Amino acid sequence: MPKINNWEESSEEAYRVYNKTEMDDLRSAKPRQFLSVNSWLIVFAQIVITLIIAGSCYIFAGQGNRLVYTYSAFVGGLIGFLPAALFLMRLEAAKKSTKSSPGGYLTAVVSGEFIKILATVLLFIGFALKQPDLKWILLLVTYFATLKCYLLVWFWK
Repeated sequence: MPKINNWEESSEEAYRVYNKTEMDDLRSAKPRQFLSVNSWLIVFAQIVITLIIAGSCYIFAGQGNRLVYTYSAFVGGLIGFLPAALFLMRLEAAKKSTKSSPGGYLTAVVSGEFIKILATVLLFIGFALKQPDLKWILLLVTYFATLKCYLLVWFWK
């Protein structure tokens, strides 16, 4: 029978605290691990993916369906990148706030995520009600492609 670790009996530290000098040495030794990605780069990538898919629809769709396909792809991308941009604007407003604190920034993250979810749901409902002729498969493919930009930028980092 394998031995079960009892966390209370462990004499080893679970983590190590580094001082500023050690962190600076670690950053200089492994700079790639400490790179930060500009969040607006993700939104830009989402816009580029949207334009690529919408442009492909415009080029390859038949003459009769060209505008509907292009518009559906653009709407799917819009539903993907507009809420992300709203979220980032909320976070940047919190960073510029004179009353910045860790709790205030956490509140901005939570409220920004709520705004993002609400905007996404409202955009889906709004376009479903106002534009019933949209091609939903294409709209959803473009929407999911914009969501994959988060992973692509993360892997690219």
